Amino acid sequence: MKILVVTEQRQNKWNNTSFETLAAAQHIAKDTGGTVSALVIGKGVAAFGDELAAKNVAEVLLVEHDLLESYTPDGYCVALKQVIESAQPDLVLFPHTYQVRDFAPKLAATLGKGMIGDCIAYKNEGGKLVFVRQMFQGKTNADVTFQSAAPWFASFQAGAFRADLVEPNASGKAPVNATAVALSAEQIRTKPQDLFKEAKSAVDLTQAPLIVAIGRGIKAPENIPQAEAVAKALGGEIAASRPICDEGWLPMERQIGSSGQTVAPKLYLALGISGAIQHVVGMKGARTIVAVNKDQNAPIFEIADYGIVADIFEVMPALTEALEKAKS
Repeated sequence: MKILVVTEQRQNKWNNTSFETLAAAQHIAKDTGGTVSALVIGKGVAAFGDELAAKNVAEVLLVEHDLLESYTPDGYCVALKQVIESAQPDLVLFPHTYQVRDFAPKLAATLGKGMIGDCIAYKNEGGKLVFVRQMFQGKTNADVTFQSAAPWFASFQAGAFRADLVEPNASGKAPVNATAVALSAEQIRTKPQDLFKEAKSAVDLTQAPLIVAIGRGIKAPENIPQAEAVAKALGGEIAASRPICDEGWLPMERQIGSSGQTVAPKLYLALGISGAIQHVVGMKGARTIVAVNKDQNAPIFEIADYGIVADIFEVMPALTEALEKAKS
């Protein structure tokens, strides 16, 4: 099986979920005896190609064009269609980002194929790939397979695989092959505007390595600065479960869960969060989960790596003090 991973970079920065998807591809390749190729698209992206070449991939495809400097769905679809028809992969994988949601279904449809999006896992059942998707806000999972012939298209949810487990290239570096595409200005019908996340108040929690999240246990908005002090001492971001954001105590962009952001930080510190499934689906991919809750039967302890049965108002100041001392 030939697997092609379409990575994402914007404004000369990686979207880290690209490497999570690369990890997924390496897992699938092991299971199927396949090979993995990685693709980076844009203008002036040679450095990104070199970084990918250091990973365990058969080759890196470098797709560059002046009209690909800024993302447009038309430009990406026209260019990637040519690359896929030339490379003939069996499986094309994407990170499930806002950008991918915008263009990938159109790309698949242009090639007469379907797409399975927002997957959290896969299974290899007798050589047949089965992709796992969540349904009804994470209350149940569905196994989905492709009925048509290859190429198949799928995207993986943030946190489904760990980026730090991407295997390096044993031989040092994979070949980086420039792939020319034919693209004209007339084929691009949209004009790029400012990125949504560039709004002054916006925050992309998917890129945060450390997150301190609060739930109903915080009791009142005037108590939030205690949690923010912990986040500052850790060098992390503050986040919350849905009830906190619904009350307006923190902006909606700080919400984690099925109706908020899906994150996979190195550390997720849950303070006073019960662990409802709608919240858990947004953070269960964290590398290490630490939960603090007075209720020893809180569902959050079922997924936590470390659990503290205690009052968060005793833990927060003590933790902040300990972290500040460690810094000094």
